[in-house]
Amino acid sequence: MNWPKLFITFVVIYIVGGILNYLIHGVLLMSTYEALAQLWRPDMDRLMWLQFVTPLFTCFFFVYIFARGYEGRGIMEGVRFGLIIWAFMSIPFAYGQYMAYPLPYGLIWDWLIADLVTFLVFGILAAVIYKPLEAKKTA
Repeated sequence: MNWPKLFITFVVIYIVGGILNYLIHGVLLMSTYEALAQLWRPDMDRLMWLQFVTPLFTCFFFVYIFARGYEGRGIMEGVRFGLIIWAFMSIPFAYGQYMAYPLPYGLIWDWLIADLVTFLVFGILAAVIYKPLEAKKTA
């Protein structure tokens, strides 16, 4: 495993993920969230730091798992991996939230589409940036 490339890929994906998260949730979906303000925690602002910490785990393990299964098949390998992680993480999360809270079904679809875009971008970035170490050749 190429740890320096893994770390660089992780940092890039974390930064891009933060930008996408802001655009999706802080801009595109903000009016939806404001209309549902009665559902959110009254002390949510006190816990906003978690929005910066929890993606560290998601981004790191996304890249780590990608690197462990790296096949060197180019961008489509990243697209396929992004789709798999999206299906594994986002579908159960979105429907779990829908089951637990009185959320509009449209918001669930917004989350699923936003996560699909995010994980596809992550997969493409991982495929482009991460490369394993070359095996040492013995003569």
